[in-house]
Amino acid sequence: MSLAPPEAQGPLRRERLRTARLYFVCEAHPGGGDPEPLLRAALSGGVDIVQLREKELPRREIELAAMTFRRLCDTYSALFIVNDDPELAAACGADGVHVGQDDAPAAAAREAVGPDAIIGLSTHSEEQVAASASDPVDYISVGPVWETPTKRGRPGVGLRLVEHAADSAPHPFFAIGGIDSGNAAAVVAAGAGRLGVVRAIRDAQAPTAAAETLRRALGAIGEAAPGG
Repeated sequence: MSLAPPEAQGPLRRERLRTARLYFVCEAHPGGGDPEPLLRAALSGGVDIVQLREKELPRREIELAAMTFRRLCDTYSALFIVNDDPELAAACGADGVHVGQDDAPAAAAREAVGPDAIIGLSTHSEEQVAASASDPVDYISVGPVWETPTKRGRPGVGLRLVEHAADSAPHPFFAIGGIDSGNAAAVVAAGAGRLGVVRAIRDAQAPTAAAETLRRALGAIGEAAPGG
């Protein structure tokens, strides 16, 4: 499968990244069902970036889900990112790929997806934040702020790393990990101008309202985000 997004130029993607505030990470079949209702609700509530993160399903099922993710992100003028797999990101017409510290190196990901794609990198320490300066990435995630079941076995880094990133991150950053409507304000107060969430939207009874609440915690939608 090879899909070319209608707006495939790097400058437009990077401008959308610059103004993005809320990043939603979602599996191919949240709750075992069709992702479309949840994605529509999240995007309607103000999500700017959607990441498809799927570790279990066969590749063909992930590709089919990616078509829905791509279509809805186009409808709402949001960025579509694929987790871990640069080849899949290129094949399904994603705007970019997000890699972890133990995944393909950022340089290899860049070679696979090309210069126009967005690349994100997970960081979990001050040293990793600093090291990202030499990586060909467009943004980093910082966390998990609090321990979360979506990253089992990885301890929370706390707000101190968010504060450090706000002062020193060489790229725009999204704080992520255990963030919800009850603690988002504290993360923003620590210096985060961008938030990444999973359960806070996916598991909410009203996902649109949950996204809107997180946007309010971030402040005015039109503001330029701190941290790049």
